[in-house]
Amino acid sequence: MTTTSQVNTGVRRRAQALVVLSFIHFMLVLDDSVVNVALATVRDDLGFGTAGLAWVVNAYFLAFGALLLVGGRAADLLGRRAVFLTGVALFGAASLLCGLAQEPWQLVAGRFLQGTGAALASPAAMSLITLMYPGDGERAKAMGVWGGVAVLGGTTGLVISGVVTDLLSWRWVFLINLPIAAAALLLAPRLLPADERRPGARIDVPGALLGTGALLALVHGLLRGAEHGWDLAAAVPLLLAAVLGGAFLAVEARTADPLVPLAFPARRSRAVALVAALLFTAAFFALSFLVMLRLQNELGYGPLAAGLAYLPYAAGVLAGVRLSSWAVARYGVRPPLLVSFLVSAVGLLMLSGITAGTAYPTGIAPGLLVAALGSGLGFPALAIAAVADTTERDAGLASALLGSVQQVGGAVGIAALVGIAAAEGFTFALQAAATLLLGCALLVALALPGRRA
Repeated sequence: MTTTSQVNTGVRRRAQALVVLSFIHFMLVLDDSVVNVALATVRDDLGFGTAGLAWVVNAYFLAFGALLLVGGRAADLLGRRAVFLTGVALFGAASLLCGLAQEPWQLVAGRFLQGTGAALASPAAMSLITLMYPGDGERAKAMGVWGGVAVLGGTTGLVISGVVTDLLSWRWVFLINLPIAAAALLLAPRLLPADERRPGARIDVPGALLGTGALLALVHGLLRGAEHGWDLAAAVPLLLAAVLGGAFLAVEARTADPLVPLAFPARRSRAVALVAALLFTAAFFALSFLVMLRLQNELGYGPLAAGLAYLPYAAGVLAGVRLSSWAVARYGVRPPLLVSFLVSAVGLLMLSGITAGTAYPTGIAPGLLVAALGSGLGFPALAIAAVADTTERDAGLASALLGSVQQVGGAVGIAALVGIAAAEGFTFALQAAATLLLGCALLVALALPGRRA
């Protein structure tokens, strides 16, 4: 018979596990952007050329985005806790390599290994949360924490990078990961539920190679096009991605134990959530990139000041996450998503009016707050929709699909909307991003099944 004391102990244990998993998730998302402010110092210290410096950022994106499907499937087949701990250990070791790098290639290699560790740890962590919190209400609250941490990691990376680089050294941008990874490796075995390797489990190697290659080529082509223009060097990897993607679908349709069973992402609610997540992430990656450039290039903000200008965004995200958890538990995912997309679109339209003479308190902070509120409402609800009705057999796969879509969405947003900004201007680009969000609202209204939790 289960006693009240045992129930309370179980609740505390799950809460502590959620804290550990969320801190790791914060660290993984933080490293998407934490190096950006330090790039000039890294270039001068290690002797990077301009083209090589871009790989300090892109190596992480490429490895993280391309290997997520393999990481998620490995978690389902080989044990989530084991894969999570392996990913955290690899990420910590790679962070040490980055922090101690003496040559450009060492830093780029370290960043690629960081992305590989993140691709193992992230879907395993999210699937653990999905299974630890099976009820709709409690899952909404847990995913609210998870989604809020993700958005905060992405927005505070610039602030942390500016402070650490100014006060210490660019090397500490990476070395600060070590105590977090060490604490997780110490605490996770005590807090996370143990799961066993599935008997007879094997990873679909042809599917893994084709899927990873397709994602790698796609993300590389998009990033190349955004940075250097849509020339042949960008077109070739995009064409290769299409060929590999077609081969991947053909292999998965014939494989007895596929990496991604084709019926799994085709389920209507999951398909809608994944498409919406792609567009939503594209809009918000472009928002952060374009507004940060506008603050520094047009308004004369320094890197640290520009990072601090994003603090209202963090406050708006926290408020949105809190509302999202309550709303999803009460109404299901569709109403919060509709409100999120509409509020986010309004925030982007407000920010599209930033000019050289715009005052921060009246012309920038309000738009950041509104956009952040919509972001905080949306990301947890999208995560819940993407992992709905998953089980022990496929929770890692669902988490990996969402992560892959978000990574590709980030690359698409930077490639497409930054290209639009270069051709048509900042205002038109943010208006285009707002249009994407209105398209998300229409998609959810028409295609996502309504369901009260």
